[in-house]
Amino acid sequence: MEKYSISPYLVSCVTIVISLLIPHDVLAEQHPATWLFDWGSRTVTEGGQEVIQPYYWSHLLASVIMIVYTACAVFIFLYALVQLTLGVGYLRKMKMIKEQQKGEFIETSAPKVTVQLPMYNEMYVADRIIDAVAAFDYPRDKFQIQVLDDSTDETQEIIAKKVKEWQDKGLDISHIHRVNRKGYKAGALDDAMDQVKGEFIAIFDADFVPNPDFLKKTIPHFKHDKIGVVQTRWGHLNKEYSTLTRLQAFGLDAHFIIEQCGRNSNEHFINFNGTAGVWRKTCIEDAGGWEHDTITEDLDLSYRAQIKGWKFAYLVDVVSPAELPITMSALKNQQHRWMKGGAEVFLKMWRRLLFAKGVRLSDKFHGMAHLFNSSVFLFIITLSITSLFMSNIAGSFPDLRTYLKFYYFFYTSTFILMLYYWIAYRDKTGNVIKDTVKFVPKFFLFLTISSALALSNAVAVIEGWLGIKSSFVRTPKFNVNKKSEFSSNKYDKKHLSIVNILEIVFFLIFSTSTFFMLMDGNIGTLIFHGMVAAGFGIVIYHTFKELKGHQY
Repeated sequence: MEKYSISPYLVSCVTIVISLLIPHDVLAEQHPATWLFDWGSRTVTEGGQEVIQPYYWSHLLASVIMIVYTACAVFIFLYALVQLTLGVGYLRKMKMIKEQQKGEFIETSAPKVTVQLPMYNEMYVADRIIDAVAAFDYPRDKFQIQVLDDSTDETQEIIAKKVKEWQDKGLDISHIHRVNRKGYKAGALDDAMDQVKGEFIAIFDADFVPNPDFLKKTIPHFKHDKIGVVQTRWGHLNKEYSTLTRLQAFGLDAHFIIEQCGRNSNEHFINFNGTAGVWRKTCIEDAGGWEHDTITEDLDLSYRAQIKGWKFAYLVDVVSPAELPITMSALKNQQHRWMKGGAEVFLKMWRRLLFAKGVRLSDKFHGMAHLFNSSVFLFIITLSITSLFMSNIAGSFPDLRTYLKFYYFFYTSTFILMLYYWIAYRDKTGNVIKDTVKFVPKFFLFLTISSALALSNAVAVIEGWLGIKSSFVRTPKFNVNKKSEFSSNKYDKKHLSIVNILEIVFFLIFSTSTFFMLMDGNIGTLIFHGMVAAGFGIVIYHTFKELKGHQY
């Protein structure tokens, strides 16, 4: 296993340790932080006594900043509470969830299944996914594969050759190549619907390597006519590739173990994750089919189907291995698509969900929270920016300082989220102490990098809210499990963007804030600013390391 890189990854831990060793005044009454700017005040005489009175406009601005900061803190706190309720729901119904995973496959009554493999320029993994699906242990007379190919490079020839190879072996497999990318992935799925022979449709992205028994484990769960989707949990082929992939696995596991299970066990709405799941064909048709007015067509169709009364089943014990992005740029591309698409679907679906007839109030609440989830990054980055002024406000305005005492209550959001991720992480080794020792630094490192990625994710959310359209930028695949296997990837384009420049600016600002707080002995937002600065430092480190062409 690769060791953690000391220079970028331990900055946040060092900052926290140093801050705890320095004497400090929590509310900055003795050490007001004024490095950012001096708010300004004046001395006036009232009743024969001289009193310090702040300027009206600076006091008003400080009040507005506090209101914005409070609104962000409240939203993040509520977000953390909702996540915790999902975790508690998962724990309460864990035994029932395990029982629901069982399903008996009867070969004589097996239905016809079509497997769709949407691809676009996937030369590194096209062979692998086709071979994996062709190896499914399922009756061949009830099994069809469609390779939905929008490729514009040599991937097209690779697919054609591989499809011909399996056709010669008697497999019902077809290569459907489009000359345009209209609708991107959703367009490809929709265009192929009239050629689907199966009653059920399994979908896999190109970076997945499903196990041969996938269909035998999923199809039995369609025993009820209103089950429209069976979704499986994502596994991680290259989890141990680097610290970056380990942290991605850490975050994704919480979603797939706690969020999906927590919602599904209480019969709330969940989402098809775009891959590694099976749809009932009539469910897709009844919900209106694949639409491509958002870049997360999976989330969109999921909610349209469930609003119409279809039920989804989630199988946490059926794991479909997939590849994690191994570069910072690839990770950002993936996150940008998910966050922007989430905002687009929220705008498209919130009214329909809120006023839907026959949908429980609890389902509407959890559904709204789910669709609004991606927006949490906009609140995180706004909270980070406004927090820069908190110590200045505390040192400049005695009347506002009183209210700041209550703000530390919202630090509980961190501990609530820690508990949420712990529920997903626990029992990795069966030793609670050993698991805890591994979990705590991993959680704070995950939080540190997430606080920096909040900037690029917030930009994606704003684009979604504003209706700014963009092409479907798929995540580059590498097909490597170890660093020694990597040579190059022509799809992973490197370039500096405005967001990269802002990351550098934010790193300098939060580093400066952390430095002066250390000098002043003021812990007000020291730990938070230190973590944010470290997070931006890590992101910048990886960005420039990749730009220089170093091995990832």
